[in-house]
Amino acid sequence: MTPRRPLRIGEVAELTGTTPRTIRYYEELGLLPNAPEREPGAHRTYEPEDAERLRELLELKSLLGITLDELRELAAAETARSALRREWHGGIDDPARRREAIGEALHHVARQLDLVRRRRDAIAELEAELVTKRRRLRALMRELEGDPAATG
Repeated sequence: MTPRRPLRIGEVAELTGTTPRTIRYYEELGLLPNAPEREPGAHRTYEPEDAERLRELLELKSLLGITLDELRELAAAETARSALRREWHGGIDDPARRREAIGEALHHVARQLDLVRRRRDAIAELEAELVTKRRRLRALMRELEGDPAATG
């Protein structure tokens, strides 16, 4: 469980299983908000939500095996959807804006689905290649086991 107080970069790194260097790099790439301004000599601090976002990003990167550019694309779509969700829950009275917000959210979800499906298809292709190789190797093994001259 993430504490509810501001966290130092080392604490965020420990909570998320990464390093301060990775956290700074993710900030540079725009995957995390830049650390707030700080007084000279003061420590860089983060909100608990920053640690949670980093944990989610690291999990997505690991699970999907995506590049940092693809991770940035997923994160940007999620950030945009979050803004739309806040707007929606804040109350949108205009029916046209409600439709527009839903359309925008659908667009962002479609971008995320596209990326996930591309990764899934690439993994399925690799799996099919490996299954074919295994099939060929097993066939060769059966040939060798059935033909004493082939082993020797």
